[in-house]
Amino acid sequence: MDTATSRERRLEYERRQRRRSTIIATASTVVVMAAVLVFVPMTPGWDKVRRSFFDREILIDTFPSLLKAFWLDVRIFLIAVPCISIIALGLALARNSRHPALFPLRATVAIYTDVFRGVPVILTIYLIGFGVPGLGLSRTWGQPIIWGTVALILAYSAYVSEVFRAGIESVHESQRAAARSLGMSSAQTMRIVVLPQAIRRVVPPLMNDFISLQKDVALVSLIGPVEILRRAGIEKSAAANFTPYVGAAIIFLAVTIPLTRTADHLMARQRRRTTGTAVA
Repeated sequence: MDTATSRERRLEYERRQRRRSTIIATASTVVVMAAVLVFVPMTPGWDKVRRSFFDREILIDTFPSLLKAFWLDVRIFLIAVPCISIIALGLALARNSRHPALFPLRATVAIYTDVFRGVPVILTIYLIGFGVPGLGLSRTWGQPIIWGTVALILAYSAYVSEVFRAGIESVHESQRAAARSLGMSSAQTMRIVVLPQAIRRVVPPLMNDFISLQKDVALVSLIGPVEILRRAGIEKSAAANFTPYVGAAIIFLAVTIPLTRTADHLMARQRRRTTGTAVA
C-alpha cells in the first residue's frame, strides 16, 4: 500500500509539473508573439517589407503553382529515403564488421563517410549533377534530376550510416555474448539480436535526418529541375515580389513541423522507456 501510495504521489507531482511547464510555455509564447505583432509594424520600413514579402493577392495567385512544383520535391524524397536507408545500413554493417580480412572494406567505408560528410551537400550536388551528365551519357541518363537525386542519396547515406553505426554500437556487448552462448553465428547475432535493438533506438535521430533531407531536396533546383524553390524564383521574377518565397516556406513548414513534432514525441517516449522519467 505504501509503495502504491508513493507511486501515485510521484505521478501526481509529475502531472503538476507538466501542467506548470505547459502554462509557463504558453504564457511566454503569447507574450513574445504579442510583442512581435505590436512592435514589428511600428518599425519605419514595415510597409515596404509587407508589400514585398506578404502580398496577399500574389500569394493566392502563385500558391497553386508552388504546390504543384512541390510534388517533384516529394517524389525525389520518396525515392531517396528507401535508397538511403538500405545503403546506409549496408555501410554501417560493413563498418562494424570485425573479421580481419574485411579491413579493406572497413577502410573504404570510412573514407566514403569521411568524404561525403566533409563535402557540403550543395557542392556534392554541383559536382555530380553537372559532372556525370558531362560524360556524354544518353539523354535519358543525362538528366540533372537523376544525378541530383543520386547526389542526395550518396551524401545522406554517409550521415545516416553513422546513425545506424551508433545504434549498433549502443547495444551492450553482453547481448552478443549471450547470443554466442546460444550457439548463434556472428551473422545471426547481428540479424536477430543486435539490429532489432539498434534500429529501434535510432528511429528518432533517423527522422531528424530525413526531415533535413526533405528540405535539402530543394537544392536539386540549382542544377536545373523546376521544383518548388525554382518555381518560387520564377514567380518572384514575374511579379517583382518576394511573396512566392514566403509561400514556398509555408509549404515546407506544413510538412516539416508535423514531422519534427513526431520525432520529438518518439525521442521523449524513448527517454521515458530508458530512464523511467517523464519529460517536464
